Amino acid sequence: MNALTALVANDLKQRLRDKSVLIFGLLVPVALMTVLNLAFGGLGDDGPALKPVTVIAGVEDEGPLGDAVLESLVSSPALEVSVQRVAPGDVARTTLDGGSSLGIVIPKDFTESLTTGRAATLQLTRGSTPSLETDVLISVVKEVVNELHAASLTASAGRIAGLSPAAASDLARSTAAASPLMALKESTAPTEQLPLSASLVAGQTGLFLLFTVGFGVVGLLVEKEQGTFARIRSVAVPPWTITASKAVVGFLLGVAASTVLLTSGMVFFGVAFGSPVVVGLLVMSAAAAATSLTFIVVRLVRSAEQANVAQSIIAMVLGIAGGAFFPLQSTGFLATVLELNPVGAFIRGLGISAGGGGIGDVLGPLGVMWIFAAACTLLSRFIPDRSAAQ
Repeated sequence: MNALTALVANDLKQRLRDKSVLIFGLLVPVALMTVLNLAFGGLGDDGPALKPVTVIAGVEDEGPLGDAVLESLVSSPALEVSVQRVAPGDVARTTLDGGSSLGIVIPKDFTESLTTGRAATLQLTRGSTPSLETDVLISVVKEVVNELHAASLTASAGRIAGLSPAAASDLARSTAAASPLMALKESTAPTEQLPLSASLVAGQTGLFLLFTVGFGVVGLLVEKEQGTFARIRSVAVPPWTITASKAVVGFLLGVAASTVLLTSGMVFFGVAFGSPVVVGLLVMSAAAAATSLTFIVVRLVRSAEQANVAQSIIAMVLGIAGGAFFPLQSTGFLATVLELNPVGAFIRGLGISAGGGGIGDVLGPLGVMWIFAAACTLLSRFIPDRSAAQ
């Protein structure tokens, strides 16, 4: 164990002196995060903000229902509304000339008509400039009128049934004030989905994790080319400790770089990924999966240069397929294959964590990454070492 610790410390010192680790492990991904967030980060916003609006109102009605319509506009939680009262004949002109969003004329018999079961008509005037705020206001007015219309029908039914006008009016008011039997409830996105800015940060972290861990294990090939590998083996240390030290260094570099990248995303882009404990487990699992992949790479190539090329190709393929830049939509067998991608599992896990999920909720993504790590490690044992055959 002392030999392994000494080798890890020595390799880690050499890797930290290598500027390539700093460039490809931190500077390049941070630069890409910045560019992608500047270019596409705004696409993930919740939607356009509604501006405060003014409604021009001409009210002839002396009953309470005319004021109830205006009050429903002012109290709408969707946007900030102020009401300017003018003479009914000036509503259209004031609305169009003053740049207001909506004009509304409430007729004199509005309350009386609704409470006695007769038809009533509101006159609406759109502003001179089409806007989303105007559509929202009209939708609110329609909803209120529908509720009052239901009350009007109730009053008519009461009168037909023989109720006195006073009793029918009371029944109509009760109907208008009653809570709806059905309501729409706004839902949230599935917890596996990160906002676009957070998804870009998580994706770039997962992608460059595959590059970073390669600096540790590929160092094995560098030492073989430089002859230091043979000198280390001549020392009385167990042979397995040499390979294990490279894997530990790659794992540590991956964990450290990923932690810095996620923290940078939280600080510079205002994203959040939830519980630090859960995020830490996901980072370590992703680093283990990425490290295991390098075991296969060093077996298949003959030189460090070939290993870097192969590592880059694999990282880009897994990164893009895992959604490092944009989520890929797929179904059927292809969707199942993509779910086995450790980069995709890492992003899904961060999405669950960001949505408030705990360790039990991310067992699926964790399992994918650890199964991937075990499979790659086992497979590497059966692949002939081409670098040793030189």
